Amino acid sequence: MQIAQNLTTVASAIELSVAPVFLLTGIGALLAVMATRLARVVDRFRVLKETPSERHLQREAEMHMLLRRSRWVHWAISLCVIAALFICIVIATLFMGSEIRFNPSRIVALLFISAMLMLISGLLCFLREIFLSTGLIEK
Repeated sequence: MQIAQNLTTVASAIELSVAPVFLLTGIGALLAVMATRLARVVDRFRVLKETPSERHLQREAEMHMLLRRSRWVHWAISLCVIAALFICIVIATLFMGSEIRFNPSRIVALLFISAMLMLISGLLCFLREIFLSTGLIEK
């Protein structure tokens, strides 16, 4: 009887953790895109830094813009990683709650809300970086 109850508890925890796992997959895909954007910004910055140019002011302005973009992407990546970590803690809490015999609902809710806020903030930072990059094209 105890084994059946334990299996039911574990099965319930697995069912509850499926949605957060899919969310982690989505965040992972976003992080891959953001890391690629950051790599392109860094590559362009290195090219500008190593290439002599007669247009010193234009080069400095572009380098300054690349620094701003890299900061925004850095914040976006950092916030999305924190969101992913919170989701991982949610999953762990779902499993630990069944083992320690406490009600993890408040902790899970707080962590999930915090993860969503971090993810939203990260996406807003990423959107700002995109606006900065398209601003270079429009000029």
